[in-house]
Amino acid sequence: MKNSLWVFMGLAGLTWACSSPVAPVEEDLTQYVNPFIGTDFTGNTYPGAQVPFGMVQLSPDNGLPGWDRIAGYYYPDSTIAGFSHTHLSGTGAGDLYDISFMPVTLPYVEAEAPLGVHSKFSHERESASVGYYQVFLDDYGINVELTATERCGIQRYTFPEAKSAIILNLKKAMNWDATQDSYVEVVDSVTIRGYRFSDGWARKQKVFFQTRFSVPFENVQMDTTPILKDNLLMGTAYVARFDFSTKKDEQIIVSTAISGVSMEGAAKNLQAEVPENDFDKYRLLAKETWNKELSKIKVESEDKDDKTVFYTALYHSMLAPTIYSDVDGQYYGPDQKVHQAENWTNYSTFSLWDTFRASHPLFTYTQPERTNDMIKSFLAFYEQNGRLPVWNFYGSETDMMIGYHAVPVIVDAYLKGIGDFDAEKALEACVATANIDEYRGIGFYKQKGYIPYNVTDEYNSENWSLSRTLEYAFDDFCIAEMAAKMGRKDIADTFYARSQNYRNVYNPATSFMQPKDDKGNFIKDFHAEEYTPHICESNAWHYFWSVQHDVDGLISLVGGKERFSEKLDSMFTYHPTDDHELPIFSTGMIGQYAHGNEPSHHVVYLYNKVNQPWKTQQYVSQIMDELYLNTPAGLCGNEDCGQMSAWYVFSAMGFYPVNPVSGEYEIGKPKFKKVELQLANGKVFTVVAKNLDKENRYIRAVKLNGKDYHQSFITHEQILSGATLELEMCNDSGHIWY
Repeated sequence: MKNSLWVFMGLAGLTWACSSPVAPVEEDLTQYVNPFIGTDFTGNTYPGAQVPFGMVQLSPDNGLPGWDRIAGYYYPDSTIAGFSHTHLSGTGAGDLYDISFMPVTLPYVEAEAPLGVHSKFSHERESASVGYYQVFLDDYGINVELTATERCGIQRYTFPEAKSAIILNLKKAMNWDATQDSYVEVVDSVTIRGYRFSDGWARKQKVFFQTRFSVPFENVQMDTTPILKDNLLMGTAYVARFDFSTKKDEQIIVSTAISGVSMEGAAKNLQAEVPENDFDKYRLLAKETWNKELSKIKVESEDKDDKTVFYTALYHSMLAPTIYSDVDGQYYGPDQKVHQAENWTNYSTFSLWDTFRASHPLFTYTQPERTNDMIKSFLAFYEQNGRLPVWNFYGSETDMMIGYHAVPVIVDAYLKGIGDFDAEKALEACVATANIDEYRGIGFYKQKGYIPYNVTDEYNSENWSLSRTLEYAFDDFCIAEMAAKMGRKDIADTFYARSQNYRNVYNPATSFMQPKDDKGNFIKDFHAEEYTPHICESNAWHYFWSVQHDVDGLISLVGGKERFSEKLDSMFTYHPTDDHELPIFSTGMIGQYAHGNEPSHHVVYLYNKVNQPWKTQQYVSQIMDELYLNTPAGLCGNEDCGQMSAWYVFSAMGFYPVNPVSGEYEIGKPKFKKVELQLANGKVFTVVAKNLDKENRYIRAVKLNGKDYHQSFITHEQILSGATLELEMCNDSGHIWY
């Protein structure tokens, strides 16, 4: 496929301040976004201010550690201890919370560590919308408002008449994060700058900042604490207090830019994006930008809750990955050096074990120009780190989760003709990453065709041997597809063969994928429902289906379609014996199906492959109706940087990428009577569901562009052509249109 789809003209390289005005849209879709969805239960989202893919995630922190507060904020809490500029969206990993400000009146309320300086608040005096957050601090009578640009956070504090202060705490750290060094200096009467270096999930993280107050501070107090390691001075922890005498309803605007490069880089970001002390201007710009992005998919519904769940999911899908280069293109690399991006934007925060499944396929339609830059970011990371990223952010490879899932993201974009990234370099990076013998069992995998559960290497201490075997096999298929398209038969043949390694861990005696030792023996005392160290965040029920690239081969392994459909039925009806014993990542359970974790996400669509599409429609309906709600507890599992929401966006449109590099999307059951996907080529792909309602959730017949259609899937080419897919819905199951 030629790059005729490519419309990107370097726009991503323009700064926030000099980008072209945001075009008006017909409807204000931002009214249907509820940033509080996912802030309760296990969603681990944050309600604060951010623009699409922004480097800054300015959001409140409750001030206490704990898994529930991984994103800094937990809806059942009643305290706020600061507003920091960086957060992770639903990862289950506790890091960031950088550059935290807290407005107070004197004397302020301070508890013992870890809470420290804080205030009570109530949800009755709290609100959030796209690019905006507001809360009233009860203990001080201060109203706080937050908004953001790509690299800057803007806070507006409305004070009572009082002796007041704004505290900048670079010492405070939560969860996995720990301050290693920090610095604050006064530039002039309204400007400060500094940095916070920390270590945690992101190793050797560096965040530089420059902050401008809208009025001069009267006094500055700097408290410093030495940071010791093994009784040696490692750095200094700064807590700075800026004093003001405020009148009733006096407002102070605090504008902060961050950078991973330098204080000078932060200063450039601030000047480029927030040159004025005009909170309302930047709030409006954030709203208009979000409206433009949300309008790329239009749905028709009279149910406001349904529209809110959908557009909040679309919103959540665009919180990560995040921009990680300054307005001049400089960024901090994994080699701990500063690099220059020429005419592209560097991105970070890639939760690839999750997001290769649906988030990145969604971006190929809604964000093709960003997709190109993300792949360029992968290739730069490869050049600077020696391998493609696994789960990287802030110039650090966390090595969280498994697989080399930058590969399917690259291959999907290449096969769709997106971007101008160097395909030869990309294939080289994929092959090189897949051949690092000493990394996470790859050497064993290449030698034996699977990873033994009873051997370890430097990166294999947590095991997950079965899951790695299956995920490597899928990634290898992706490499083979790219190589074949490029005419590299030698590489293609090698990796097509490797992609069949999933067969080596299938045990016909149990009809499950099962861990093997280095002698080729399946593990004894195997129970598929058990959670073991050999399977990543799942059990054998969940991972059995992780053969997205060869579903027909998997069907053949178990003995044909009838046996396969019986196994699918068991997946959704065999309930755990005790829900209370389930691990924290097994949520959203339907039988053994765990929608709260990613390995299960494609399974519901596999009924299409055994000529029982009504069961796909039934379970997709159940998941969308019961597990995605317009409440703070409205997500059944970790948001995981957009994957949980991207599943919903695709499914609500009526189709889903079971194999993300196949260019095929299995038809499910749409949530709305009409969906319009606005494409970058100017065309519109439309899904119409006739007679759709709560009862009419089954498909009787399908037409494409007015003609009867007899496939269980639609293709990328059909979507891109601007076709119209018509689904005739009914209330009885058993229909097969293909």
